[in-house]
Parts: sequence; C-alpha cells; structure tokens
Amino acid sequence: MKVKYLHTMVRVKDLEENIKFYELLGLKETRRIENEGGRFTLIFMAPEDQPDCPVELTYNWDGDEGLPSDSRHFGHLAYSVGNIYEMCAKLQEAGVVINRPPRDGHMAFVRSPDNVSIELLQEGDALEPAEPWKSMENTGHW
Repeated sequence: MKVKYLHTMVRVKDLEENIKFYELLGLKETRRIENEGGRFTLIFMAPEDQPDCPVELTYNWDGDEGLPSDSRHFGHLAYSVGNIYEMCAKLQEAGVVINRPPRDGHMAFVRSPDNVSIELLQEGDALEPAEPWKSMENTGHW
C-alpha cells in the first residue's frame, strides 16, 4: 500500500498573525480555500521549493475558544534551515521567543502565535557552537 504525505494541519486564532510567522520561516501561501457554508478558511503554506509539503492553517471565522492552548498534544512541525543562527536571529528580531536556542549549532525550537511548537534543524552538519546562542538558556518549553 503506497502512502504519500499530504499536509499537516494546525488551527489558528489569528490568521494574519500566523501567516506572517510562517512567512518568517520562509513559507509561502500555495493555496487558499474560503468555505462560506462551513465558515472557515484554509491557508496552505510551504517552502518555495517544496509546494507538496505544506502546513494547513485552519481558521474558524466564528473563533475557537480552545485556542491558544499548550498544543503539546500536537507534537511539532520540523523544518531544516540553511543557517540556524541566521534564522533564529531573524525570528528573534521579529519578536519571536527562541524557546530552545541552537546551543549545539544544530537544533532550536520556537512557538507560533497559536503556541504550535516548531523545530528548526540545521541542514547538513551542525554549525560550530557560537554566542549568543551557546550560553542562552531555554525559555518556557517546546
């Protein structure tokens, strides 16, 4: 039996805030579905060179009282990046908390505006440990 990855879905409370966050990670909108009858919007976002690997942002027009929650039951989304230090600096400059800094030059965790855990992994070999990341403590959890 053949299996093909389709997408990962996360519910979001503020659609525009989440679109901006995923754009900071380098994802672009690939598809949008507005469902008047169901009163929801689906936004599919993916890395430019991987349009078949999207995250689906599901926004309920009438709100979702369960958001934001801890979201740890969801697990996390994972993306490899060309330079983990540059990506973390870019996110931090935009006000994103680096929950688990890339002390090892290989892995970091951040949270989306709706508390979804995002794992960032250095593409290829780990970078040499460097400041300010090397001595930065964890913030919160991931």
